[in-house]
Amino acid sequence: MKHLFTFLLVLLLSTPVMAQLEVIISGGFQGPYQQMLPQFEKATGIKVVTKSGASQGSGPKTIKAQLAAGVTADVVILSREGLAELVDQKRILPGSDVDLAQAPLGLAIPTGNPRPDISTVKSFTNTLIQAKKIVVPGSTSGIYLTQDVFPRLGISNQISIQVTERGAEATAILAAKNANVAVQPSSELVNIPGVDYVGLIPDSLQLIQTFAAAIVAGSLHESEAKKLIDYLSSKNAADPIKNSGMNLVR
Repeated sequence: MKHLFTFLLVLLLSTPVMAQLEVIISGGFQGPYQQMLPQFEKATGIKVVTKSGASQGSGPKTIKAQLAAGVTADVVILSREGLAELVDQKRILPGSDVDLAQAPLGLAIPTGNPRPDISTVKSFTNTLIQAKKIVVPGSTSGIYLTQDVFPRLGISNQISIQVTERGAEATAILAAKNANVAVQPSSELVNIPGVDYVGLIPDSLQLIQTFAAAIVAGSLHESEAKKLIDYLSSKNAADPIKNSGMNLVR
């Protein structure tokens, strides 16, 4: 029995331990990330634990709030606007940030509803006014829409808006037909069951968000974190990015 125990102990100690990374990601780059992660883990032997958070906004679900509350992470993936806040708080390893992809704002409706014309500012505005309920995420895009676009169009008092903490919550409400229109990053609207992606909002109203990855200051797995970021920004990402309604970084 003693020899068996010794053998098992030696075997355990000699067996390589798979490295593990913790990632907190916002909804904007979720599509390409989910498509690429299995191949990354298979190719590198690095196990990735994925957590979710909003790029910006208020409440405990933002990436900033989670890190402040002690949630651990090696890599964050979020909009540049949200990343700037983390850099200001010195939560990011200097020089580790890399742009991954860009997502313009789009509009979607529940599957089966008539598709509106949003090709001009006027038709887009009319679509919003005629919608009984508009849902937007409370992160970067929702802040921009509620504080800039809707006031600029002069329709803030003519529309009913529901702001959710996360983009996924907004699309879930839309898919359940508890809202008529959603406006948020295109990457959060394509390939969603129950959601019909209509198209991009007019150019003069656009916000093109750049989503980036960075290593969290104090990470004990900097080498593995860099491998993940390098993979997500490699040529392997081109098709997943396009398939998710995003644009390659110019």
